[in-house]
Amino acid sequence: MKDVYLKTKGEIEKALDSSPQGLTTTEANSRFQKFGPNALEETKKQTTLQVFLSQFKDLMVIILIIAALISASMGDAESTIVILVVLILNAVLGTIQHIKAEKSLASLRSLSSPSAKVLRDGQLIEIPSTQVVPGDIMNIEAGDMVVADGRILDLYSLQVNESSLTGESTNVDKADVEFDHEIPLGDRLNMVYSGSLVTYGRATILVTNTGMETEIGKIASLMNATKEKRTPLQMTLDDFSSKLAIVIMIICAIIFGMQIVRGQPLMDALLFAVALAVAAIPEALSSIVTIVQAMGTQRMAKENAIIKNLAAVESLGSVSVICSDKTGTLTQNKMTVEDIYVGDETYTSKTLDLHNQLHRYLLYDAVLNNDSSLVDGKGIGDPTEYALLEMYRKVPGIQVDEDTISLTENQLRDALERMEEVPFDSDRKLMSTQYKIHGITTTFTKGAVDVLLDRCQSIRLDDGIHPMTPARKQKILDKNQEFSASGLRVLAFAYKEGDESLSKDTEYGFTFLGLISEMDPPRQESIDAVTQAKKAGIRTIMITGDHKVTATAIARRIGIFEDGDLAVTGLELDAMSEAELDQNIEKISVYARVSPENKIRIVEAWQKKGRIVSMTGDGVNDAPALKKADIGVAMGITGTEVSKDAASMILADDNFATIIKAVANGRTIYENIKNAILYLLSGNLSAIITVVYASIFALPVPFKAVQLLFINLVTDSLPALAIGMEPGAKDILDRKPRDPKAGFMDQPFIQKFSLQGALIAIGVIFAYQMGLQTNPNVACTMAFSTLTLARLFHGFNCRNEHSIFRLGFKRNWYSLYAFLLGVCFLSLILFVPSLHNLFSVTPLTMQQIVSIGGLAILPTIIIQLGKIIREQK
Repeated sequence: MKDVYLKTKGEIEKALDSSPQGLTTTEANSRFQKFGPNALEETKKQTTLQVFLSQFKDLMVIILIIAALISASMGDAESTIVILVVLILNAVLGTIQHIKAEKSLASLRSLSSPSAKVLRDGQLIEIPSTQVVPGDIMNIEAGDMVVADGRILDLYSLQVNESSLTGESTNVDKADVEFDHEIPLGDRLNMVYSGSLVTYGRATILVTNTGMETEIGKIASLMNATKEKRTPLQMTLDDFSSKLAIVIMIICAIIFGMQIVRGQPLMDALLFAVALAVAAIPEALSSIVTIVQAMGTQRMAKENAIIKNLAAVESLGSVSVICSDKTGTLTQNKMTVEDIYVGDETYTSKTLDLHNQLHRYLLYDAVLNNDSSLVDGKGIGDPTEYALLEMYRKVPGIQVDEDTISLTENQLRDALERMEEVPFDSDRKLMSTQYKIHGITTTFTKGAVDVLLDRCQSIRLDDGIHPMTPARKQKILDKNQEFSASGLRVLAFAYKEGDESLSKDTEYGFTFLGLISEMDPPRQESIDAVTQAKKAGIRTIMITGDHKVTATAIARRIGIFEDGDLAVTGLELDAMSEAELDQNIEKISVYARVSPENKIRIVEAWQKKGRIVSMTGDGVNDAPALKKADIGVAMGITGTEVSKDAASMILADDNFATIIKAVANGRTIYENIKNAILYLLSGNLSAIITVVYASIFALPVPFKAVQLLFINLVTDSLPALAIGMEPGAKDILDRKPRDPKAGFMDQPFIQKFSLQGALIAIGVIFAYQMGLQTNPNVACTMAFSTLTLARLFHGFNCRNEHSIFRLGFKRNWYSLYAFLLGVCFLSLILFVPSLHNLFSVTPLTMQQIVSIGGLAILPTIIIQLGKIIREQK
C-alpha cells in the first residue's frame, strides 16, 4: 500500500481485508503465497572467476598475450613465462582490488527481528518475521525490532528510534493521528517502519507492507539499481591505456612492415615487433598504482580514515563537493544545554545564581522530573533528559537549607523520594512528578512550551509569584521563538504546590519557572575544517533528516550557510523540476527532512555539473547515496553496517575534519601517482626510441624481451614505489580541486616525459653504438645496462618539481634505498655468470662499465640543472 499514513484506520483495514482478530491461518498462508516472504531480495553477483577473467579484457593485456604467444612459437620460453606470470599477478591484484564483499543486503536483512508477535485466528502467537504478511495485526513493545511497515491502531507512550532510516538519533514519539497532506517519513507519527527499534512503550499495529515493499526494501531496491562510479584516475588511465595501445599497435605494425620490406625473415620481424611492444607497454603500471594507493590507505588509517576501495583513494584529491550529514559528523551527536531563560533573564549553566531560590527550583525540576542518568560520564536514557543532568553538573554548588554543599543528581534524588508520576506521552507532551520539598507536596512538570504555558496560571520571578498575564505569556513565547529560530530545542518548566493526587486530570494551575534550550552543538574541528575546505575550493553541503530551522542554524554556525544561500526540505526538492534544481543547486547549502531518493538526486545533480562528490552518512537511508557518490563516507562509530558496506571510506572518529585530512592525502597520492607514471612513461619512451632507431638503421635488436620485462617490472617498480611514498606539499590544500575531465595527460606532461625520455634514449643509443663496435651481444648488454641504470637515476628526477638538492633524502629515504637495491639487481645480472643466459647478457670490460655509468647519469645531471635554474628564478 502507498501513502498509508494519509488514510484512516478504517480505510486501511477495509483495503487489507483485516479485522481486530487478525488474519486466519488460511488467509495468512494465501497472502504468503501472493506477497512472498517478508525478506529482502538479493541481486546476482559476479563469481570470483568472472571477476578474474574480466581483468584480461584490457587492450594492453591482449597485446602482451599476443607477444607471449609469439615468443612461445619461437621457442623463447623465458620471455613467455615472464610475460604470463606478470599478467596473472596483475589479474590477481585486480581481482582482490575489485571483489568487495557485497554485504549491503545481508546487513539490511540483519536489521529484521527473527520473530514477531501477531494475531492469527484471534490468538496472539509468535512467528518468524519472514512469515509476516500485509493485513497482520502485530504487537510491538520496548526492545522489539519492527519487522514490517505498519499503521498504528493503538499505542501506549510509544517511542521508536528510526535513526537507521532518517539519520536522526532522537527517539520519535508516535501518535494515533491522521494527516491530510504529504509529509516526510520522519514526521509520519502514525506509522512504524521495518528496521526501527522500539525504545519505550507498546503498540498494536496493522501491517501494511512487507519485504521489498517496505521503506527499507525501497532502499535495497535503490542500492541494487545504483552503480558505483569509476574514479577520475580509473577513467584517465583507461583512456590513456586505450590510446597507448593503439599507438603501440600502429608503431609495431610499421616496424614489422619495414623489417619485411628489408628482407628480414618473418619470425625475426615478429621478434622485433614483440620487443617493441614489451618496451612500450608499462607492465607494472597497474601494480604500481595499486601499491601506491595501498600505501596511501595506511597513512589515512593512522588519521582515522579507513579506505575500503583502493581505487577511491585518489578520487579524494578531486573532490569539489562534500555532502555531509549533520548529526555526529558536523555536530557532537550529543544534546547540550545552551541558553536558560529564568526570571526574565537569559543565563548559561555556569552563570546561574544558585543562591537564588527561583534558579534552584528550576534545577530541581530539571533533575527530579527526569528519568535519565549519567554513569561514568555516559548518558543513559533520553538524550534531551540527560543533557539536563550534564547542565546540573556544571553548576558549582547548590544551597539547601541555608548550607552551601555540592550535591550530585543521584544524591539529590536519594534525598527527595518520588511520590507519584505521570510519564511523558506524545499526546500531552508533558511529564510530571511529585515530591516533598521542605515538607510541602510539590509537583514538577516539563514539556512543550505552548502546551505547558496554557496550563500555567502564574509565573515566578525573582521578586515572587505574579499572575500569568497575556503580556507575560507573549514575552515567553517571543523568547521561545528566538531560541527556536537559532535551531534550539526548547523545554518549558513549571511547578505547583498542593496535596492533590497527581494524574493527567490535575496537570493544571502551574507556576511557570523558565525555559531551557538545547542543541546538538557543532564540533569545533568541523568549523575549522569547513573553513579549510573553502580554502581548498571544496563546497560543503549539509543534508540532514532534521528540521529546516535547526539545520540552517547549525549550518550558519559552522560556516556552511551564508547570506544568499538557500535551504530546502525534501518536499520542496520533490516539487522542483530538473531544470529548477540545476539552476538553484549552486545556491542550496542545506537540505532538510530528506528521503533516500532525495539524496541520490542531489548527488546526481552535482555530478551532472561535472563535480566529484563525496557523501557522508551513517544510516540505512544513506546507503544508496553513499554508493552513488564518487566517494561514499560512512561513520565508523555510529554508522550502520549497511552504510559501512556501501561506502568507499569509513571515518573511525565520525569527524568531518578527518574528511579534509583525507582529501589532502588523496591529492598527495594523485600527485605521487602522476609522478610515478611520468617516471614509467619517460623510461619506456627511451626504450621505444632506441628500438625505433635500431629499426630505421637496420641494426640488430637492441634489447631482448626478457631484459625489457626485467626493467619494467623490477628495476622500474622500486623507484616508482619510492615516488609513491613522497610526503605531500605543505600547500596541497591551498590549491583548487583538479578538473577530473582534464586528466594528467595534458600538453605540459607530454612534453616533460617526451623530453626526459629522449635524453635517456640518447645516452642508451651512444652506449649501444659503442657496443656494436665489438659485437651485437655486447651492444645489447650495454644498451640494457645503460637503460636500467639511467632509469634508476631518473627516479630522483620524478620525486617532485624541485631539485634533489632542495628535497634532499630525509623527506623520502625510500628513493635512495630503491636506487641502491636496483643497482644491486643490475650488478647481479652483469657479474653473476649463472644469470647471463637467463637475461641474455655477456661479460663487459671495465672501460665499458665506466662508459655505462657516465652515459646513465648524464640525463639526470641535465634534468637537475634545469630544475636548479627554474628554482633560481
